[in-house]
Amino acid sequence: MTQANDKQQAHQLLEQLDAGQLAAVVHLLQVMTDPVARAIAHAPVDDEPLTEEEIKALDESREWLKHNEGIPHEQVLAELGITQEEIDRCNKAR
Repeated sequence: MTQANDKQQAHQLLEQLDAGQLAAVVHLLQVMTDPVARAIAHAPVDDEPLTEEEIKALDESREWLKHNEGIPHEQVLAELGITQEEIDRCNKAR
């Protein structure tokens, strides 16, 4: 098949999808054409061992949480200027 034929077939198939299926395909195409999402999806897993400093920070955090109420996820996102949709999009790209 030529590229023109492939595109024509893709258009015909898109016409057959319901709204939910179409939304999923659009999302997939966005991820496939987004260079940042593609780079994240192909990034190697961070498998470096934790440093002593990181272990200490984790231990301190766990101890703090034993005596204090945690910070709501939504509040942390707001303070960082990140939306849940952005996180979801990155997770789906993996």
